[in-house]
Amino acid sequence: MGKFVVRATNTGTKFDLKAKNSQVILSSEVYASKNSCLKGVASVQKNAPKAAVEDQTVDGFKVEKHPKFEIFEDKKGEIRFRLKATNGQIIGVSEGYKSMAACKNGIDSVKTNAADSTIEDTTI
Repeated sequence: MGKFVVRATNTGTKFDLKAKNSQVILSSEVYASKNSCLKGVASVQKNAPKAAVEDQTVDGFKVEKHPKFEIFEDKKGEIRFRLKATNGQIIGVSEGYKSMAACKNGIDSVKTNAADSTIEDTTI
């Protein structure tokens, strides 16, 4: 089982979803309040397990309905994914991956870990 680590930043609060091996598999934006951040965690828990996968690196890709994981190539040429909620808002992004297989493993890990992960609040 993974865990959500909620932490303070200089400008607010954010979370990281960590897999069993403690690797960060999804990171949030910085939220203005801890309460908003916890709502972001709840959104990942609700949306990730059922989210479709949209591979935007393929020409003529099929556009999926929200919630969804969007796979894309960043400016450095690395493959990343972002999780969007039912309202289309981005609720988390991945690190950069060198291969599509590693990126898809990251998505599978988020889907597996999100629903039953514990929350570690380091802001207390």
